[in-house]
Parts: sequence; structure tokens; C-alpha cells
Amino acid sequence: MTAKDSGNGWRLFRGDGRVREVDFPEAPPWRRFGGTPAGAGRRRERPYVIGPDEADVVSAALLLRRPLLVTGQPGTGKSSMAHAVAHELALGRVLHWPVNSRTTLQDGLYHYDAIGRLREAGLRHDRDGARGTAPKEPDIGSYIRLGPLGTALLPAARPRVLLIDELDKGDIDLPNDLLTIFEDGAFEIPELARLTGEQDRARVVTADPGGRADVDHGCVRCAEFPVVVITSNGERDFPPAFLRRCVRLDLPEPDEERLRAIVREHLGDGVGPGEEIEGVDELVRAFLARRARGELATDQLLNAVFLRRGGVELDADGLLEAVLHRLGGTV
Repeated sequence: MTAKDSGNGWRLFRGDGRVREVDFPEAPPWRRFGGTPAGAGRRRERPYVIGPDEADVVSAALLLRRPLLVTGQPGTGKSSMAHAVAHELALGRVLHWPVNSRTTLQDGLYHYDAIGRLREAGLRHDRDGARGTAPKEPDIGSYIRLGPLGTALLPAARPRVLLIDELDKGDIDLPNDLLTIFEDGAFEIPELARLTGEQDRARVVTADPGGRADVDHGCVRCAEFPVVVITSNGERDFPPAFLRRCVRLDLPEPDEERLRAIVREHLGDGVGPGEEIEGVDELVRAFLARRARGELATDQLLNAVFLRRGGVELDADGLLEAVLHRLGGTV
């Protein structure tokens, strides 16, 4: 696999052992992080490409205040759906709850650091004892951190967007555990519910960077049900009772027209109707042919087009082999 060593500076690593300082070219739009202030959320510069039928399903979930269960092959934009809704409806930072085989409902709701509070109490006892003053109990709220789901259920004038990512990777009981939360829109923190009198209200830590919120009588109850987007790769089935409480959206693999629209929205001018980055049509056709033989993700095509647009003059086969490998192995 050979490439032209042109003056545009795309070839950063030469493998000759010589130390040199290089100017890094601009990153792809989907790999720019921006160093935005904490809590500002991910900024989407370009619209999410979706068909009108799929957009109607999303609107139905919003109107019904039901979770949106998004299924589809890897790379069809399931996780990006939550960010697109938050951006378009000005709902702020997306709360992200990635699920794995060890995830429990408790992880999404809150965590109480009892050991940290006990250590702080011991330090205060030693310090205040040496001063001859009565030790003060550490504030319990500082040791309770709401998870993404718990933060999404805090009362607010406008709903938060919660992304529950890859629920099918979680424990088999997790979907059923979520049913009561989805129906009640509330949960209890027993460590706070036991407090009485002046301690009826506690100020806890939230899943937002630097965020704090007041919890009364140990109960978190939403004012507006959050926009819950649940993604699944279809690795297993969910219980009927869980499915009944969700609005389901199966994202199809984008066809050639939508692939070109996605490339155009992410990479801007030069790939619209009647316009072309050199070799884009060839890459799209090759992508579709390879996708028919195995799983490929749309962002793999974007990577190839970005490299071609940046002047990487690998031959077509070499470029495709570099970034259009099948997700389950080699093509």
C-alpha cells in the first residue's frame, strides 16, 4: 500500500526514526472535542440525517413521554439519536449511562459513599477532639452522587435527555428493574428518607460536572418525564412488559442516497448533487458491496472519504482495506 508524500502534510508518521515537529491538520468533524467548559455538552455542528418516518416515531415517543428503544446494526446512528434530539430541542447536555454485564439499576440511580463519610467523621472527631470542641457530623449529601438515571429524574421545567446505551449487554433482570422507575418517574434514597427534622432536605451531587441538587424527604420525582433513548444491538430479546412501555424504532442501514447525504452533512460542500470529491462515488459503491457481505458501519465510509478529501492518494483497494474492514473480522 503506497501513498503520495505531498506537501499538504497528511503523512504525519514516516517510520524513519527522525524526530520532527509537525503541524497536525484539522481533525474530522466527528473527532473534534473542542475543550468546551464542563457541562456544556457535546455540540453538534451538523444535522442528524433521518427519514421522515423515523422522525415521526421519535416524535411519538416524545409526545407519549415513553422511552424510545432504538435498534439497528452498529454504525446506524443509534447513540447519536439522543444527541440529535437534545441539540434540536435545546435540552442541554445528554446524560449518558453505558450498560455492561455488571450494570445494575442502582448504578443508574445513585451511589452512597458510606466509607468516605465514615473516614471524614473519624478525621473530624480527632481534629475537633484535639481542639476540645464537639465534632460535627459530615453532610450526608456530599457523599451521595446521583447516577445518570437519577439525575434525569430530578424535577425541572424541561426534560433532560438520557441515553441508556446498549441495554442488551446488561443483566437479564435490568429491563424489568427499570419498569417501576419508568412508570412512577420517581425513586427513593433510603439513606435520606431516614433523616428527620432539619435534615429533611439534603443537597446531593449529580451526574453533571460540578452539579448539585436538593432532595426533599429522600425522594426524587420528575416534573417532566425525561427523554429516554435506549439503544440495543439486538443481541437478546427484552421482556414483553418492558417492550410494551417503550416506543420502538428500528433504524435501517442507510441506502446510497442517504449515505451521500450523511457524507455531505459531515464533510460539507463538495459532495452534493452534481458535485464530487474525487473517488467518492467509487467509495460509496465499494462500501455498499462490502456491506452486503458483512457488517460495516457508516463512520467507516466517512473515514475513507475524509482521507480521500484530505489528499491521501492510496489506491482504492488500499484505502478500503485500511478503514472498511468488516466489524466481525476481515472481508
